Formats: sequence, C-alpha cells, structure tokens
Amino acid sequence: MKNNPLLKGSLSTIVLKLLEDGSRMYGYEITQRVKAITSGEIHLTEGALYPTLHKLEAEGLLSTETEVVEGRARKYYQLTREGHTATAARLSEAEAFLLSLNRILNPKLT
Repeated sequence: MKNNPLLKGSLSTIVLKLLEDGSRMYGYEITQRVKAITSGEIHLTEGALYPTLHKLEAEGLLSTETEVVEGRARKYYQLTREGHTATAARLSEAEAFLLSLNRILNPKLT
C-alpha cells in the first residue's frame, strides 16, 4: 500500500497521531511503528515520509532535535504546541471523513 493515493493524503495525519502522546521519534522509527501497527499493510518509504516531516516542520507543527547515537546523527521529531492543536483538528476531520466514506461505501449499514 506504499503508493496508494489514500495513504499519501493521510500521511501527515498519521505522523501527527504517532507523535501525539508527547513522545519524540526519528524517521526510521516512524516507518517501523506504522508497519507494526498495521501488521505490515502500510509501508512508508523515505521518499514519502521525509518530505512530509519537513513540511510539518516548516508549518511549525513539529520541532526537531538532533542527537548522535552510535556515531551517527539522528534527527528526532516532536509536536509543538501548535502541532498538538493541529493534530486534534486533523483527527476530528479524518474521523468525520471516514464516517461519511463508510456511509457511501456501505449504505445498507447506515
């Protein structure tokens, strides 16, 4: 599902949700967390993830901190105060969209 347009349109919301609990994560850690949560169904590529991280950082929703781990620089991402606010709004929008989509795809269930 790595080239799915639905994934591309949801990637920033996914990243914000993963960082919502106040933790900080680095890029590879984010890809592995998504893979674990989805039992391998969603595979994030670096080519999709890093532009999203950079965009969220440019929007002021993420802050970064670089640490050297085992001789290599590792860039950690964390939500800013504005990022927490944006996460709540985007999650609400995503939930409303999913409800509407479900009504369209499964009209007999509504």
